[in-house]
Amino acid sequence: MKFLANENFPVASVRILQEAGYDTKFIGFECPSISDVEVITLAVQESRTIITFDKDYGELIYKYGHKPKGGVIFLRLKEFTPEEPAEYLLHIIRSTEIIFENYLTVIDSKNIRQRKY
Repeated sequence: MKFLANENFPVASVRILQEAGYDTKFIGFECPSISDVEVITLAVQESRTIITFDKDYGELIYKYGHKPKGGVIFLRLKEFTPEEPAEYLLHIIRSTEIIFENYLTVIDSKNIRQRKY
């Protein structure tokens, strides 16, 4: 699985995903300050799943028709250490059979919801 971590995803979590063997690019290092549409374009070009804390991706997908094949993981965690998003995501990946491709996946501290596109 290949990830594209949005700028709002903690660098410490990016490193944890990389150390766990996941090909993870970080927008903050690769191309800082690009728009959300440009993030989606990059994800499509490189077949990556977007990881973000930005709720605007739902609108980009369902209202404007941007549909990254790799999917979008929207984390709705309120308080967390810089490492916790990656640890939580790794736990989900390792303990479930969730498919992220062609889904907007919304993850909060109690639930995982998915909507296909």
